[in-house]
Amino acid sequence: MSHSQVDLKGKTVMITGASRGIGKAIALRIAQHGGNLVLAARKQQPLDELVHHLKDKYGIEAIGVSADVGKLEDLKNLVDTAKARFKQIDILINVAGISSQHPFHLQPIEELEMLANTNYLGYVRLIRLVIPDMVARKNGQIINVVSGSTLVDPIPRGFLAYSSLKMGLRAFLKGLFWEMREHNIKITSLLPGVVASDLTDHLKDVAQQQRDRLMDPVAVADMVSFALSVPANACPLELAVINQLTTWTKPIIDYQQTQAK
Repeated sequence: MSHSQVDLKGKTVMITGASRGIGKAIALRIAQHGGNLVLAARKQQPLDELVHHLKDKYGIEAIGVSADVGKLEDLKNLVDTAKARFKQIDILINVAGISSQHPFHLQPIEELEMLANTNYLGYVRLIRLVIPDMVARKNGQIINVVSGSTLVDPIPRGFLAYSSLKMGLRAFLKGLFWEMREHNIKITSLLPGVVASDLTDHLKDVAQQQRDRLMDPVAVADMVSFALSVPANACPLELAVINQLTTWTKPIIDYQQTQAK
């Protein structure tokens, strides 16, 4: 597939978790497709740098909005700011998430609510905020980075809270797909394997051989390009690209190694 097939000129695309890793790779790709960008992340400075770079290199319009997707007020501000600047949001790409790996009996109890607010409600609330306008226009597309770990039963050891919330998210999005079809809104879930990103960067002890197993964030950007390239009367419900060498049941990232960060 040639990326040039996708033309997003005049379209506004909102991306969460946009300042690094998968979100940044997707932001670069959307800019290459000519789309205007609303980029969200917790820290403003890396957002400002990325916005400057993308406007400069691709001649698109872009803004960066500092937001913690786990907070409803931040999400409302994000949507209000985007609409004030661009009138409407044509495409929403939910990426922001936090990783957590613990044997469940050792998992900090405070983390459970944080995971739920960010990885589940962060997606559901933001969709709820943008989707009424899409329904009114009978047009829109929502692409969501979920997790390849939801393909495994039972879910991987050490990721029980993380992956079970992702399972709930995947079920929600599948239902939303059927509910939104009659409104001409596309809902797509991406189920990537283990990606080399900031979530895995701090694992200094991971051998190079294991690093080679990790997918490049560009592989996820390719999934986004595909989701945007299909004909108007088709919608990829779920796209999964999994590492060739990942054994989910014995995670590629050992719990002991994550403690050294």
